[in-house]
Amino acid sequence: MAAAARPEGGGAGEGGAPAHAGAGISAAEVALLASVFVVAACGLVYELAAGALASYLLGDSVLQFSTVIGSYLFAMGIGSWASRHVERQLVAQFLRIELLVGLVGGLMPAALFVAHSALPAGHGAGFRVLLYGLVLVVGVLVGLEIPLVMRILKRHFGARYALAELVSQVLTFDYLGALAVAVAFPLVFVPHLGLVRTGVFFGLLNAAVAVWALLLFRGELRRWRSHALACAGVVAVLAAAMAGAGRLTTWAEDQFYGDSVILRESSAYQRVVVTAGSAGVRLFLNGNLQFHSRDEYRYHEALVHPAMAAFAAGRSPRRVLVLGGGDGLALREILRYPGVEHVTLVELDPHMTRLFSTYPALVALNGGSLGSPKVTIVNADAFTWLESNRERFDVIVIDFPDPSNFSLGKLYTTSLYQRADQALAASGWMVVQTTSPLVARKSFWTVVATLEAVGLRTTPYHVHVPSFGEWGFVLAGHRPWPGLATLPPGLRFLTPQGMAALLDFPPDMARVPAEPNRLSNQVLVSTFEEEWGKVAR
Repeated sequence: MAAAARPEGGGAGEGGAPAHAGAGISAAEVALLASVFVVAACGLVYELAAGALASYLLGDSVLQFSTVIGSYLFAMGIGSWASRHVERQLVAQFLRIELLVGLVGGLMPAALFVAHSALPAGHGAGFRVLLYGLVLVVGVLVGLEIPLVMRILKRHFGARYALAELVSQVLTFDYLGALAVAVAFPLVFVPHLGLVRTGVFFGLLNAAVAVWALLLFRGELRRWRSHALACAGVVAVLAAAMAGAGRLTTWAEDQFYGDSVILRESSAYQRVVVTAGSAGVRLFLNGNLQFHSRDEYRYHEALVHPAMAAFAAGRSPRRVLVLGGGDGLALREILRYPGVEHVTLVELDPHMTRLFSTYPALVALNGGSLGSPKVTIVNADAFTWLESNRERFDVIVIDFPDPSNFSLGKLYTTSLYQRADQALAASGWMVVQTTSPLVARKSFWTVVATLEAVGLRTTPYHVHVPSFGEWGFVLAGHRPWPGLATLPPGLRFLTPQGMAALLDFPPDMARVPAEPNRLSNQVLVSTFEEEWGKVAR
């Protein structure tokens, strides 16, 4: 084919100017530059998928993304360095690399899901070896791609480009591909395809680049038939993986969660799985249990009522703010008080509030609280929402996930509590869910110290929730907590008489020295990881 041959004419003129700057761009040039865009997009997707899976399955998203990205970039550097030793049959080598990248990178999310589900509990080290092994392999292969494309362009179209222009063209398409997928990965691909199908889809794109090379450089390739069979084989494997991705994900999650999975969806922020079994319904976010229907009432009654029932007889809180709590279970308890006029719920993930407003099994759990005319749902980051808020609330319920990474850790800092305090009425009460004072003792008292550092008086307490064990909460306000006088009817756990036991901390949960958690240091995240890590080990 003409596209496979060198263009006629000499090289660059004096000063490196292209000798044929005015000539038309060939189909091979367009295909190769387009392939740069595609391979850059695919390479970044494999990196993002590995980081996302590591954070889903291992926790601490900042640590996992940092180590995955660092390992990936290191491997790309090795690949770029190794490309100098590829001297012959550049197109054939590029084609083989594309097939390998598509196969290994495309199937990496599926392989990691299967491995995590199949490995026995306590074999996290084996999973990490597989994770970083695959990341290094894919990184080396991706590092080989762009240098080879540049050399192919230089060899076949060197008369058209000075070196500076060639590098500029290739890097422009490389960065554009990375930008496009960086935006589309969390907003389009993961929510609609899921991680497994997203990986396979981009593996197919890598295979498509190999097919382009096969067709465009047919006259140059040796053993063209063997290359064609390799392309067909890889495409067939990836197509089969795409067709079976749903069943594979279902199997992996069924193995991991045990109970029947009745709902599995991905949002831009997290993987949402709901299971149902003989004991009840469970919600998991990114593999972490959020509640079990058999005992969630203990958690939510303890979270809500000590703050809501702390007001003088005849005076009920009228305006309530809930930060987090997109499942509507805390709302259910708040709405037991007839005097409540308005509740603002600030939940980051709109997917959560939609599911718990519409999915029958979940609506039954929260009593339809998210659909109450008294409730306004705001899908926003609570940290930034508080900064612009000008309202005052009688009660603020803070029900965030545990501070397992820095993005969650900021929600337990003096910065957030200062903003929450500004939104709290002078006689109001704030309550914070605060991990386990038994398992993560120092973490619990770090939150207490953080609230006190912003000038709030605290009343710590704890409750036993069978699904989680001993769990802690902290009441905070500007006056001493008066205790429980009366509670609304229908509660299954909390009583005024039983509250005294919740306020008592035995020696193994008693207060220990702890410094406040500030945005500038986030000591809570490292403390939390250390304490809960001992349990995992």
